[in-house]
Amino acid sequence: MKENLIVVGDTENAEFEKILGAGLDNFNQAACGATDRRPLNVIVQHPETGEVLGGAMGRTSLGLAFLDLFHLPETSRGAGLGTKVLDAFEAEARARGCRSAVLYTISFQAPGFYEKNGWTRFGEIASEQEGVSRIFMTKKLYTQ
Repeated sequence: MKENLIVVGDTENAEFEKILGAGLDNFNQAACGATDRRPLNVIVQHPETGEVLGGAMGRTSLGLAFLDLFHLPETSRGAGLGTKVLDAFEAEARARGCRSAVLYTISFQAPGFYEKNGWTRFGEIASEQEGVSRIFMTKKLYTQ
C-alpha cells in the first residue's frame, strides 16, 4: 500500500476548506451531538458604489464566536465605525447563542481598541521580531 502524500502550500483552496469543514462537522456531531459552525461577516461598503471597504470576519461554533480578521482603511478610522462593526459582530454572535468571543491581535495593531470595547487579555506570545507579540483576548457576550 502506498503512503499518503502530504502537500504543503500557500494558496487558498475552497475545496480543501470545504472538505476539512465537513470532516470537522461530522466529528463534532458524533462527539457532542451538535454542529453549528457558521461564518460571521460584517461588511462595510461604500454607500454609493457598494465597494467593500473593510469589516470583520470570523465564525461561530458551539457557543463561541471567533473574530478572525478585522480591518478598516485609515480614512474610516477614528469616528466610531470600528466600534459599530465590532458591536454588530458581537450582536450577531449573541443572536446565535454565543456566550463568549475570542480573538488575537498583534501588539502594534489594536489591543487598545478591543480593551476600550470590553475585551480582556488572557495571553501573549512574543514573536521573533523584537517588541512584537500576539495578544489573545476574550469577551463575555452576556450580562448577568
